[in-house]
Amino acid sequence: MPNQPKTPVKSFRIPDELYQAALTKARLEERSLTEVVRAALLAYITGAEA
Repeated sequence: MPNQPKTPVKSFRIPDELYQAALTKARLEERSLTEVVRAALLAYITGAEA
């Protein structure tokens, strides 16, 4: 997303095996892990599915 303004970097703890599994799946779907996390958080707060 080259034309989007930068957003602040956040951090949180996640088990390595969960991170690696999510990263692998995101790459297979040609998505960034940031995209996946944003979608999951949005689904969480709106009650929708990611």
